Amino acid sequence: MSTRTISADQPAAEPASSPADRIVTILRGMLPEGAELAVCWRDWALGNGGAATAGATGALRRRAEQALADPQAEHDNPELRVHAWDNADGNARVALAVSLPRPLPAEEEEPWLLLARTLLVTSLDATRAQARIVSLEKSKRLQQALYEIADLAGADLEMPEMLRRIHAVVNSLMYAENCYIVLYDDQRRTVRFLYFADQRDPYVAEPDREFGEDEMANSMTFALLRHGQPLRGPSAVIRQKLGVIRDPSHGPDSLDWLGVPMRRDDRVCGAIVVQSYDTPASYADEDRALLGYVAQHILTALDRKYAHVELENRVEARTHELQRINRELQAEIMERKRAEKLQRALFRITDLAITSESLERFYADVHVVVDELINARNFYIALVSDDGDTLQFPYSIDERDPMRKSRRMTNGLTEYVIATGKPLLADRAVIGRLAEEGKLLQHGPPAFSWLGVPLFRGEDVVGAVVVQSYSDGVAFNTHDQSLLTFVAHHIGNGLDRQRAQERLRSAHAELERRVDERTRELAEANHQLRAQIGERLRAEQQLTYQATHDALTGLPNRPHLLDRLSAAIERARHGDGQAFAVLFLDLDRFKLVNDSMGHAAGDELLVEVSRRITMTMRGNDVVSRLGGDEFAILVEYADGVENVRDLAQRLLSVLGRPMWVAGRELFPSASLGIAVWHPRYRNGEELLRDADAAMYRAKEQGRDRCAMFDEAMREAAMQSLDLEADLRRAINHRDFLPFYQPIRRLDDGKVIGYEALLRWQHERRGLLLPAEFISLGEDSGLIEQVDWLLYEQVVKQIARGGEGYVSVNVSPRHFRSPDFADRLLAMFDEQGADPSRLRVEITEVALLDDAPRTLRILRTLRQHGILAQLDDFGTGFSALSYLHRFPISVLKIDRSFIAGLGVEARPESLALVRAILALAGTLGIETIAEGVETDEQRQALLELGCQLGQGYLLGRPAASMDDIADGTAPA
Repeated sequence: MSTRTISADQPAAEPASSPADRIVTILRGMLPEGAELAVCWRDWALGNGGAATAGATGALRRRAEQALADPQAEHDNPELRVHAWDNADGNARVALAVSLPRPLPAEEEEPWLLLARTLLVTSLDATRAQARIVSLEKSKRLQQALYEIADLAGADLEMPEMLRRIHAVVNSLMYAENCYIVLYDDQRRTVRFLYFADQRDPYVAEPDREFGEDEMANSMTFALLRHGQPLRGPSAVIRQKLGVIRDPSHGPDSLDWLGVPMRRDDRVCGAIVVQSYDTPASYADEDRALLGYVAQHILTALDRKYAHVELENRVEARTHELQRINRELQAEIMERKRAEKLQRALFRITDLAITSESLERFYADVHVVVDELINARNFYIALVSDDGDTLQFPYSIDERDPMRKSRRMTNGLTEYVIATGKPLLADRAVIGRLAEEGKLLQHGPPAFSWLGVPLFRGEDVVGAVVVQSYSDGVAFNTHDQSLLTFVAHHIGNGLDRQRAQERLRSAHAELERRVDERTRELAEANHQLRAQIGERLRAEQQLTYQATHDALTGLPNRPHLLDRLSAAIERARHGDGQAFAVLFLDLDRFKLVNDSMGHAAGDELLVEVSRRITMTMRGNDVVSRLGGDEFAILVEYADGVENVRDLAQRLLSVLGRPMWVAGRELFPSASLGIAVWHPRYRNGEELLRDADAAMYRAKEQGRDRCAMFDEAMREAAMQSLDLEADLRRAINHRDFLPFYQPIRRLDDGKVIGYEALLRWQHERRGLLLPAEFISLGEDSGLIEQVDWLLYEQVVKQIARGGEGYVSVNVSPRHFRSPDFADRLLAMFDEQGADPSRLRVEITEVALLDDAPRTLRILRTLRQHGILAQLDDFGTGFSALSYLHRFPISVLKIDRSFIAGLGVEARPESLALVRAILALAGTLGIETIAEGVETDEQRQALLELGCQLGQGYLLGRPAASMDDIADGTAPA
């Protein structure tokens, strides 16, 4: 069979529109004229397809399709050839049907068929590869777009700029020149246009404005949101599909419109819309799927952006809140500091009234105190003479009027304050107005700011206290006026006391002169001693300037001692060292020296104590200062533990010898704990811990002694745990009861009230006093439950009737509970008892802990008749400002001061009790003396003016008020 070729006079083929058409045209050209062919294929990636020559009949095409589906459909008809085959990978099947005008020889048909197979399979492979490339390019663009959207969500951009850039990203994926994004609130049925870009609609997005459904009744946007599914097509078609009426106010129609809802879980929360005004069918299903995918990422980006904005808002709000709290805290701190400063000033004035050697000294010291509170650079005290005609100036400090002379009573500023009996705060304008009204006449240089308050003696005005300023940089205010008024009240009291003691001072003038001479001699000797100690300290610092020594005493410090202990332990473990012990020493009442004499005196005492310890110890012992008033000593011994105890006693004896510190003779004492080396110790810290525990045992046993650490101390800790368990059981079993101690008048012994004292009826140990368990109750927090059991029984006792009030002790813990007052008053309502028969005893710790809350609780109780008593006054801070600020009705003078009265009266106790009584009398507060044990103490209290007391002399606590007899005071 001859080979068929295409001659030049054959008609030209139609232009091919695809590779398959071109292949069909080529294959037909290699067949005899009049031949027709049809090709079809099924590809897993490209789908179904086919191609045929222009003259191919429908039957020929169906033959090819049938062969594609049925492998047995091939024909051996010479003029109709049908072939079907799979490609090498098995992912495509091709069928070929050929109609011939005459049969082809085998030598022509086989090459032609091989060429046909090769061309068709190769074309499918190329088309598949091209489709894969296009798909990968789209995936890459989509992935890049999603990355850009995610980056924009985390970028520090404003919302409009972020959405503008997201629009640009979407526009890179499809035609999106006209695009808008809305958020939808399905609860309120409102939308907000976050972004709007359109070539024909001039609307500008207002992200914060909400559009209700009634405002946009015929909006395709609302229809899309209600529909909840993507929509694509011309605007008119979509409106017809959704039943939306045309409304020109919602913008022009588009030839193609694509809207995709944004979903959060199952709720529609927004939408993104793109549209084309120029080109119909601009968007395909692929664009719809792509925009839906992008829409969810845009929603995620918006959520992240809003979350970021919300977080920033919350951080900013929290920052403002913290700043506000800080300002309030700073204000509270400043107020507390001012209150403490005022308290110290008033206490100093009260003390000066008793201790100042002359009125002149008293005036000068008062000036110093006032100058600490307000600007008192120009300060004077004016007093009216006894005949009332002269105004005297016993004290005056003024930068422009250095010699303020006495004058006749006129109509000056000072006389105005005395005449009116009221404070006057005036600047130049006020002074000028008063002068024009003829009420006063300016004396001396004109002041820029002038503040004067009257001085009272009882109800009479006897003078004035004045501060003034000549500079506009210092202007007094109402706060200064309140301070000076309060101070003036105490100055008036101080003047009365000073006048009463004037003649006593005159009588003792000669004695005071001699005391002054002796004091100067002692001060000189003390000065020389300080110089010697300072020189020695400087020499020691030059020799021992290193981190392992204490800067004050020059002794080894804690790290040095621990190193030496580690070496001693190591030697003892290997059996090549001596037995050793650690002595832990703590000075008794050292804080009192610091608080009363100052830290310099405390340092001097520590230096002397370290010197005595060093002199007492042997050369190979290690003496170290751990900090504060704590010392530790490493001693080696060879003759038994008793030698260590003897050494400790000898050391205590040396420390107890009198010493002079800051011009005063002191008799120091110390408590000392001993821990002896034992193989159970692993390091020096454990030895120090047990020595410290032994030292505290020595303090508990009365101070000025030593104690050896033993297993009994470990057992004591276990007993404390057992006692806490017993305490919890006792609360459940209500094993607590009140004992009542009478409070009597000291002159006739009449009972005016009772203090309810807590007792524990222990199941094994019998009746326990508070000292045996109260500290454990405070530490464990159980004291509040115990107190409420006591209060319940006291209220029931009050409800049964009787005379006199009952006072109960209130722990500071109760004032941290905002419902304390309500709960206590509810007990009275429940029992039908009179709350005015109850008084609460508090300590200064409760006032210092949370002053505003404590003040609110005390005022609530006072409104219901429950008065407050300040217990143990004089042993704590003795904050005078709290007596003025808080509703305190009674001061209870601590038993430690009462013990110093009587036969062997201590002057300091007498002075303190007198000062407390004077202070209470000035403020109109009752006083009760605690711990009255002897008739001498009762008599001394009566002489000092104290009317009420309690103690064993006046009556012991009893389980029932009926067991306490009323009667006269002991003779």
